[in-house]
Amino acid sequence: GRIYFVDHHTKSTQWEDPRLEAKNKPAPKLEYSRDYKQKLVNFRSKLPSTTSTARLTIPVKRNNLWEDSFRAIMNVKDMQQFYLRPDVKFDGERGYDYGGLSREWFHLLSKEMFNPYYGLFEYAASNDYTLQISPNSGLYNPGHLDYFKFIGRVCGLAIYHNMIIDAFFIRPFYKTMLEKKVTLEDMQDVDMEIYNSLQYVLDNDPDSLCMNFSVSNEVLGQVHEIDLKPNGRNIPVVEKNKKEYVNLMVRWRLVERVKEQMNAFMKGFGDVISPKLIQVFDERELEYLMGGLAEIDVEDWKKNTLYSEYRPTDDVILWFWKVVSNYDNEMKARLLQFVTGTSKVPMNGFAELQGSQGSRKFAIKKFGSVDSFPRAHTCFNVLDLPPYTDFQTLKRKLTIAIENTEGFSGVD
Repeated sequence: GRIYFVDHHTKSTQWEDPRLEAKNKPAPKLEYSRDYKQKLVNFRSKLPSTTSTARLTIPVKRNNLWEDSFRAIMNVKDMQQFYLRPDVKFDGERGYDYGGLSREWFHLLSKEMFNPYYGLFEYAASNDYTLQISPNSGLYNPGHLDYFKFIGRVCGLAIYHNMIIDAFFIRPFYKTMLEKKVTLEDMQDVDMEIYNSLQYVLDNDPDSLCMNFSVSNEVLGQVHEIDLKPNGRNIPVVEKNKKEYVNLMVRWRLVERVKEQMNAFMKGFGDVISPKLIQVFDERELEYLMGGLAEIDVEDWKKNTLYSEYRPTDDVILWFWKVVSNYDNEMKARLLQFVTGTSKVPMNGFAELQGSQGSRKFAIKKFGSVDSFPRAHTCFNVLDLPPYTDFQTLKRKLTIAIENTEGFSGVD
């Protein structure tokens, strides 16, 4: 008789050989995945590599770490050298760098590079542990663009060699690295006063505010008027163009006024890693890639959490902490980002968590109905948690909310 083929998955038969059909089918497209670990594996597989056993020698003095490191990294002319294993040599100290000295160097250099004392970076207005580029860096340091290029190279080196940078940046910094558009929502974690002003413009008729498409920028006591678009100072903001005004203001505040510095940083970064390769990540994952995923102490988190219209003994709260405890460290970090805007825990734990106006503990507030999704107020570190009636619903809806933060209506 004639041979036929059985598909045990669909419990069906066919005459044609399915192995031949498979050969003729185009390969399926890879779906977008929020699996950070898998993205990381794919990313690392595409990085340049070398078979050389030579080392990238970095000789430094501890009391002159910043300048010695700058010279060692910026004197590299052949970019292939960046793929060699670092060999950090601290002056006057014996020791072979099996990785420990490199880790110490990245840690110590992070403290130097991102120290606001040097005027290259400053803390965001909303807290004192997320950094942003200082728009006035050139006033304090004439060679600032060379230093930004150097910092870009160091960040690229850290990622390439699986080290971490001991610093966390505002979300627009990571979005700019990924060439993603910044939005008004991004302003919340940077400057709540500006965010509220721009939101007021969107919510009201701006005709009576007598504004135009320009911004006043004060530098060393002198005020300069900057056009947001050609001849902007002569274009009034009215109802029909107010969205354009808000978009231009956000872009100026978060991107345009530090464009030179960011371009220099990305030039240095690109000397080590192609910027196209990191675009597999979203801005939150890029934060993990650069700053690492610190171990999050759930007991400390729980101990320093406030409740509104809930009690710590309520079922929904007990279920919430059970879900958090069962999450792996990546998901714990995603939850923390979802509610506070960053995955970084302050040095002394959750007791020192910061909000838009100083110290503000993590808080859980009763909100909505069992059909609602959790939502977050990042400027106040508040999670609005609906009164779910079972563990599985809470777990499912909380996870969906965390994993779909991009464009998710539950974040403000």
